[in-house]
Amino acid sequence: MRPTLELPRLTMPVSTRDHIRGNINAPVTLLEYGDFECLHCAAAHKILSLIRIESQDWVRFVYRHFPLATVHPHATASAEAAEAAGGQGKFWDMHDFLFENQESLGDTELIDEAHTLGLDTDQFAQDMEEHVYLRRVQEDFRSGIRSGVNGTPAFFINGHRHNGGYDLESLWEAVVIAKKG
Repeated sequence: MRPTLELPRLTMPVSTRDHIRGNINAPVTLLEYGDFECLHCAAAHKILSLIRIESQDWVRFVYRHFPLATVHPHATASAEAAEAAGGQGKFWDMHDFLFENQESLGDTELIDEAHTLGLDTDQFAQDMEEHVYLRRVQEDFRSGIRSGVNGTPAFFINGHRHNGGYDLESLWEAVVIAKKG
């Protein structure tokens, strides 16, 4: 019997615990494991914004944290900030801010953005200080490891690892193929 190799698959299925943007019943799920301090993730963020516009309601987007803390000193705190904002209903707003302002990931800038988003900044600061959402960030990271993620950005389309590029053409082609089944 010859050994077989399986492509990495998503080990933790998308569920209500996830941050989902778009039609929750869409036939295509594009999941990203990302790091808010990763320059490649910021570039991919711009591409995903274009795909969201083009795909309308047939792609749902899911984001999971994969902070590469050994090379990105603000990655974990930024992930916690996104979760703290999410605790107040503003995950995607903070997510977008973090990718679009990677030079502003210090504590003061995060508090300022929480204020700009209309969050309860005292609660936000307390959540950050007490690391209320660190466990959630770590759960995402561990699920990424179990799914074969070893860098960012890493994408899964309908549960299968996308091993192509994260440029517009490559990702668009992959989601269109997934839509056709």
